[in-house]
Amino acid sequence: MELMDKASETKKGKMRNVLQKLTTKRAETEKRVQSLQERRREDQGKAAGITERVTALFRYIRRQLEDQEKRVLSEISRQEQRVSLSVSDLIQQLEIKKEELSGKMCHIEELCNMSDPVTVLQEPDTGDMCDTEDTERHDTQVHGAGDLDVGLISGTLHTLSDIITGINTGIYVEEATDISLDVTTAGDNIQISGDRKTASRSEINQNRPVTPQRFQCNQVISTRGFSSGRHYWEVDVSKSVRWRLGMCYPSIDRRGYQSVIGSNNKSWCLCRYNNQYLVIHDSTGNWVGGNIRCDRVRVYLDYEAGQLSFYSLSDRIRHLHTVTAALTEPLHAVLNVEDGRITISGGVRSWEKLP
Repeated sequence: MELMDKASETKKGKMRNVLQKLTTKRAETEKRVQSLQERRREDQGKAAGITERVTALFRYIRRQLEDQEKRVLSEISRQEQRVSLSVSDLIQQLEIKKEELSGKMCHIEELCNMSDPVTVLQEPDTGDMCDTEDTERHDTQVHGAGDLDVGLISGTLHTLSDIITGINTGIYVEEATDISLDVTTAGDNIQISGDRKTASRSEINQNRPVTPQRFQCNQVISTRGFSSGRHYWEVDVSKSVRWRLGMCYPSIDRRGYQSVIGSNNKSWCLCRYNNQYLVIHDSTGNWVGGNIRCDRVRVYLDYEAGQLSFYSLSDRIRHLHTVTAALTEPLHAVLNVEDGRITISGGVRSWEKLP
């Protein structure tokens, strides 16, 4: 038995402890709510900014295309007027010539109908009336009247590619250094091309020296790492059936199964397996659904956002999967080839903000 007042105070003490814990949890929850609200505002601001820049970009494209359309149509009209004036002048000259020829024909017909031989014989020779040189001169003038300069018009249209190039320059800036494969990391059954762009599976052991940097598996990483910015690189995988590609930390293991990209917590990869595709990290895979054809793959890195995305470029640009992680080391491109060969098809580009 216990006095009611004492029992009540004991229970109140417990309730105060619970209240304190609940207060702390509520404060933490409120802090998380505020953090998420701030994140939402940031995302909304970012989306609004990107929307504004994209709208401005397409407005710029439309304006450039409209201006170019006016220039091309104006050039066509100018050429048409020039050719038309030349042809009109020739038509007028030929009409005059036609009248002259009609007069000569009437005169000759009159002579042919005359019965007086003296008058006919006194008429100068009419053979020079058919002046073939004059006819050839007029033919030359007709051809010299010219035609529409299709080459000039085509050249003007080719400036459309300059517009596209200018737009690309405003969006992407290609860096001076292309991505290349680090031969010192290549496994013994991986052959690296002379330009260090292609990794091929080889049955012939390359007998490379065993070093701490070299992979024991059929794998190779890039010489260059990325620790900031937005970048992408592309790979042609059409000549291989079993492959993995992605990015990894330089501290990835180089020996054992755990060194294979995707089989550890220091790498992320897109993998082709049994004609299907999955994204793997730390031995956990996410299947990429749908009927997909991947002959070319783009890997896109936003280091500050901690995002790594994979895209298929075979038929159209198709987003396959995006992983998000708190990145703690520079990331290197990495290729794993079980058969055939895969090739880095282009240099790395930095993705800059839209104009």
